[in-house]
Amino acid sequence: MKKLNLRDIKKLKQKNLQVLTCYDYQTANILNETDLEMILVGDSVGNVILGYETTVEVTVEEMELFGKAVRRGAPDKFLIVDMPFGSYATITQGIKTATRLFQATKAEALKLEGAFPYQLKLIERLTQVGIPVMGHIGLTPQSVHQLGGYYTHGKNQNSADRLMNEAKALEAAGVFCIVLEMVEENLAEEITKTLSVPTIGIGAGKKTDGQVLVINDLLKMGRQMPPKFCTPVADLFETKKSLIQKYLGDQRL
Repeated sequence: MKKLNLRDIKKLKQKNLQVLTCYDYQTANILNETDLEMILVGDSVGNVILGYETTVEVTVEEMELFGKAVRRGAPDKFLIVDMPFGSYATITQGIKTATRLFQATKAEALKLEGAFPYQLKLIERLTQVGIPVMGHIGLTPQSVHQLGGYYTHGKNQNSADRLMNEAKALEAAGVFCIVLEMVEENLAEEITKTLSVPTIGIGAGKKTDGQVLVINDLLKMGRQMPPKFCTPVADLFETKKSLIQKYLGDQRL
């Protein structure tokens, strides 16, 4: 599959864009040989790979390390790397972090959470200097403590109006795509129809322009059950455990 660029992605609105997270070279090798449109090196690496309680603990150094590994493994895929918590608290800091990650990982784009005024200004500045940005609203895991936990957003009118305004503001700031996480399904559909840039849902129903999933959830690579919006296609945790146990048993015969 030909590597996509920003113009290709914008043309794929309403075309069921598919995005998966990835954190390592070997998995990236596999994804590089599939029809997947985009790979996200998400700060979810903190939860599923590093064992952190939240994504708040993830550092710039860790995002750089994992981003470079995935880039080496998937040179033919459009790659997006998350900017981690605390790395863009000001515009100056955000530009410095973004420049570092963009250059080091050789990604095609970066993703940041939120749509506060300073974040919108940061997005404008980044796109002006040539760093494409994916937006992210709804449940923003880096703000989980401030939000008061994990829950669906946009259920009441005030919340719905805020999310719609944030989506419009992000588009005006120059994002090429917006992740809608845990956004009420009808609202996610309305936002999708309103915007000219693609929306990528996660736990936001099926009426967005595409979907993103954590690959470890999709393949059930951990002991814990995935979120209810993800139906695993395999149970690699049990499969790998059984194979290892069989090997150990065979060695003792």
